[in-house]
Amino acid sequence: MPLVAHSSLPSFDDLRRAGHEVLSLDGALHQDIRELHIGLLNMMPDAALRVTERQFLRMVGNSNKIVQMYVHLFTVPGIERNEETRAYIDRHYTTFDALRAEGLDALIITGANVTNPALDEEPFWQPLEQVVEWASQQVTSVLCSCLATHSLLKHFHGIDRVLLPSKRWGVYNHRVTRPGHPLLRDVNTRFDVPHSRNNDIDRAQFERAGLTVLAESADGGVHLAVSADQFRVVYFQGHPEYDINSLLKEYVREAHRWFAGERDDVPPYPEHYVSDAAAAVIERWWDEARAARKAGATLPNFPEQDVVQLLDNTWGDSGKAFFNNWLGAVYKLTHRDRNRVFDDGVDPEDPLGLLKRGDTP
Repeated sequence: MPLVAHSSLPSFDDLRRAGHEVLSLDGALHQDIRELHIGLLNMMPDAALRVTERQFLRMVGNSNKIVQMYVHLFTVPGIERNEETRAYIDRHYTTFDALRAEGLDALIITGANVTNPALDEEPFWQPLEQVVEWASQQVTSVLCSCLATHSLLKHFHGIDRVLLPSKRWGVYNHRVTRPGHPLLRDVNTRFDVPHSRNNDIDRAQFERAGLTVLAESADGGVHLAVSADQFRVVYFQGHPEYDINSLLKEYVREAHRWFAGERDDVPPYPEHYVSDAAAAVIERWWDEARAARKAGATLPNFPEQDVVQLLDNTWGDSGKAFFNNWLGAVYKLTHRDRNRVFDDGVDPEDPLGLLKRGDTP
């Protein structure tokens, strides 16, 4: 599904330079191909805003090549922004009011940084609820990432996430728990997904809410679940959109915090992520960092490129297959008039036709 560069968003050029297919608006208008319009509610903090938009744009754009994909980025009030980021959003993002008037086929909601123990105390909570309530009635399917998953489970089902004893941080092996589900077509029965979170919602909580768990890990917890109708809301706790160096960049930020005295201990490696060869390179850097801290010198540059060459991306293919299945289902179920949620003849209580076949959620 080629992305269409329908706005001045710099991430379109970034993706082109990285070798991804991005159609110009003029080229798209001269193709006789149906469009899909996907909203991307980006709630990430300033430092991760553009990286996150590129990651999800790539996941959408790497899917089936038959459809033109218009991805409309927006955010919500209540998220602290610096002046530069506010100017960037004003220039390149649209507004929820505009999208509500025009309609969407599907919606992706990213995670966010939080400062309060209770999600409903966050300044962005009420604006997020407005988006979610509208989308639940007017959008074919909503895909939630990490903190967004916790927020929607709180909003719709009253589920409170649980603080973990320590951060769940690494790449974890998952097993498909419902083989044959349409959203898992061509996804291996076992696959890896990165996780990075301090809180968790476990299988029992999902199931008590009547939701279906599609993939989970013995040590990483539930990654993927869906609403009772198997499609209208998709819940991720992991991050299949992550770049190969996303966890590494988090690790380096924690290392900088140690050097600045903001944490007492040297950060542990993300689990199942750093190879022995990569660890050897990092440990040599740590020797230099400790010596610099003791001498009151400047922290030496982290050898990111040397380390990245020794890491493996073991989650990209499964993530691409899932997005292809999800967007393919959206394409089949949506009507050309985006103000209608489903095409004629689709049962809104069972859009994928799973329950009619007698399948149990």
